[in-house]
Amino acid sequence: MTEHDLQSTRMRPAGYRALIARFHLEVIPNWHQSFVATGNTRRTDTAAGVTQEIYPARYWPGDSLGDHLEFALKYDGANLAILASVFNAAPVEEIRQYVASAPRGKYARRVWFLYEMLTGSSLPLEDLKTGGYIDLIEPAECYTVARPRPVRRQRINDNLLGDARFCPMIRRTETLRAYEQADLPARCRKIVSGYPPQLLKRALSYLYTKETKSSFEIERIKPNSTRTERFIALLQVAEKEDFCDKIRLLDLQNRIVDSRFRDTGYRTEQNYVGETVGPQKEKVHFVSPKPEDLERMMEGLVAAHKRMETGDVPAVIHAAAVAYGLVFLHPFEDGNGRIHRFLIHNILARRGFTPSGLIFPVSAAMLKNPGDYDGSLESFSRPLMTLVEYAMDEQGRMSVQGDTARWYRFIDMTPQAEALFRFVEQTIAAELIDELAFLANYDQTKKAIQEIVDMPDRKIDLFVQACLQNNGRLSARKRASHFDVLSDEEVAQMENAVRSAYSMATETSIR
Repeated sequence: MTEHDLQSTRMRPAGYRALIARFHLEVIPNWHQSFVATGNTRRTDTAAGVTQEIYPARYWPGDSLGDHLEFALKYDGANLAILASVFNAAPVEEIRQYVASAPRGKYARRVWFLYEMLTGSSLPLEDLKTGGYIDLIEPAECYTVARPRPVRRQRINDNLLGDARFCPMIRRTETLRAYEQADLPARCRKIVSGYPPQLLKRALSYLYTKETKSSFEIERIKPNSTRTERFIALLQVAEKEDFCDKIRLLDLQNRIVDSRFRDTGYRTEQNYVGETVGPQKEKVHFVSPKPEDLERMMEGLVAAHKRMETGDVPAVIHAAAVAYGLVFLHPFEDGNGRIHRFLIHNILARRGFTPSGLIFPVSAAMLKNPGDYDGSLESFSRPLMTLVEYAMDEQGRMSVQGDTARWYRFIDMTPQAEALFRFVEQTIAAELIDELAFLANYDQTKKAIQEIVDMPDRKIDLFVQACLQNNGRLSARKRASHFDVLSDEEVAQMENAVRSAYSMATETSIR
C-alpha cells in the first residue's frame, strides 16, 4: 500500500509501520502491516507473503512510542529485528516512561524485557517484586519452548527459541498447523510397516546414496567415490550423534569438502554467494554476516539448538531453524549447503521424527523442486540484499559497511519451516514409497524370472533395467550383446514378468 493510497483512503500506519516511518528505518518488512482508518473500514489483503490489515478508527492506539510498540506486539507480532532497530533509534526515556506507566502490564513488561535483551542495556527501573509470571511470546501465535526460562526482573517466562545472539521466529501459520495435524511420522511408519525388514535394509543403502548424490548435485558438484563414501558414512551415524556444536561442525566440514579447502575454525573473511557475469563483474545473490559477528552468532545458533531440543519444539520446526540458520550464517568457506542439508537429517533422526534406522532423501525432493528450494532461501536473501551495503575490490574481495548483524540474528523462518515440511511430505510420498515399491517389485520380478531361467543376479538386474528403460521390452541391441543365449519364448516370458510386476513402470521408478 503506497503513501498515496493511504492519503486517498484516509488511513494511518500503526504498529511497526508507524515506528518505521517515525524513525526513518530501513528494515526487512514485517509479515503483517497495520493501518487504521478514520471510519469503520475493516479489510485484510495478503499478497507475496505480506498481510496488510486495515482496522476501524476505534483501534487507533495513540501517538506515542509506547502506544505503537504495544499495538505492534498485540497485532503485528514480535519481530525482533525491527524492535532492535526501533530500540536503537528511539529515545530511551520515552521507552522508560511507557514501561513505568504500567510496569505490571503485559505488553509493557514484554517491551521492557525485549529492550534489555536486544540492546544489552538496562532501563533505570526497579525489578518487579510481586505478580505472576507471563509468557514472553504467545505459544498460540509462534513456536516456543515448552520449558521457558523465568526472568525475575520483569517476571517473564522467556520462551523464545534462542537468545540475543541468535533467535529465529517461526509463526504458527495455518499451513504449519495442518502439517502438524497430518502427523507425517505416523504416515511414514505405516508405509514402512508394510515391508519386510530385509527389504528395508536394502532400501536404506540406496537411500543413503541417493541423498548423498542429490545433496552434491544441488550445488552442481560431482564428488569422487571417496567423498561420496564419507558423506554416506556421516549419514549412517546421523541418528546417533549430535553434530551441532563447533567441534563437530568443523569435523563435518573437513570430511565433506575437498581436502584443500578444509577450515580450522569459522571463517575470518567476508564471503558471499554470487556468479560472474563479465570481466571483474559479480552478480551477488547473498551476503553473509561479517566475520567479526560470526562467532557470537554461531554460539547463539548452537545454544538455540540445545534449547529447542530440550524444549519440545516440533522436530521439523527445530530442523528448519537450525539448518537454514546455518546456511544463512555461512560459517565456512565451503560446504555450507551440504552441512545445512545434513543437519536436517541429523535433527529429524535424533528427535525421532524419522523412523529408527531409516533416512528421508530430502535433498532429492529439493533437487526435483528447485524453484521451491530456491524460494525458501530467497525469502530471506532477497529482502536482506536491499539493506546490505558492500563494496568489491579488484580481486573480488568484499567489504560490508554498517551494522548488519540484527538481520541474521533475528530471522523470521516461517517460510523455511513451511518449505521443509513440504520437502519432507514429498519425500515420504514419492522418494520413499517409490524406492520401497521398486524393491518389492524387483523381488517379485526376480522370483518370476528365476522360474523361467535360472540366471545370475547380475544378469537379472541388467535384464530388468534394460526392460524398464525400453517400455517393458528388451531391445534388440541389448539382447544381442547380453542375452543372445535366451530363446524368443524365454525373453517374451521374462518381459511379461517385468511388465506385470512394474505395471509398465515409468522412468520415475528407474534408479
